[in-house]
Amino acid sequence: MSDAAQPTAAEVRAAAEAVKTALDRHLAAVERRSGEDDPAVYEAFNELAAAAEAYDELLYDRYDEVTPFEIPGAEDSLPPYVGPEEPNALSVLIRRDYAVVEPQRLLAQAQRVEAADYDESGEASSTVHGALGILFGEFEADEIASRHKEFGLEEGDSTLWVTAADETAEPGEWLEAPFEQIDPQRVVCRFDVSAVFDEDVDDIDDEDDADDADVREIDDAEDEDLERLDADR
Repeated sequence: MSDAAQPTAAEVRAAAEAVKTALDRHLAAVERRSGEDDPAVYEAFNELAAAAEAYDELLYDRYDEVTPFEIPGAEDSLPPYVGPEEPNALSVLIRRDYAVVEPQRLLAQAQRVEAADYDESGEASSTVHGALGILFGEFEADEIASRHKEFGLEEGDSTLWVTAADETAEPGEWLEAPFEQIDPQRVVCRFDVSAVFDEDVDDIDDEDDADDADVREIDDAEDEDLERLDADR
């Protein structure tokens, strides 16, 4: 970056002050939280993440230096929220991935449902895609999520987005393309579940185990040295 394009020292300091302000707001929101999923806390979290990222970028551009802070979670990929302060309507977008690990169990469950509804099993429950149609038509998505093992499914990644709107959509307006035209700047909050987060924790645990092993090896070596000294005496 050329010197002309570099931020000024004043701009960097202003960004640092913005981080301090956002930090105070986040703490205040946490202290006033009304529940585990209080949207005010997530809004303050996103503001703090955006302020920290802006400061980090300016600090690097001006001084070739970085901060030790890393904001966890998927909110990093979202732009700052610019939707209404008091939304009149909300849209909740959910994606859950599953692997079909026990097709026979899936088929058996679908056949039970089909037999109960139609007094006998038909052709629909004889294929995996037909069985999926029967089960997801019979059970709510949340019940499938809580009982996925009973249906021969294995959970993959999942995400839930809450977006703000000025008014509710007209009936049938978005049914043909329900996940298009989502404005990231109107995402109030999002919640992600992924095995990749567990892998990060496992990596830390593995590093701790390795450190413990190194300490044990050092202790064993010291014990051996002491034993040799005693033998020499």
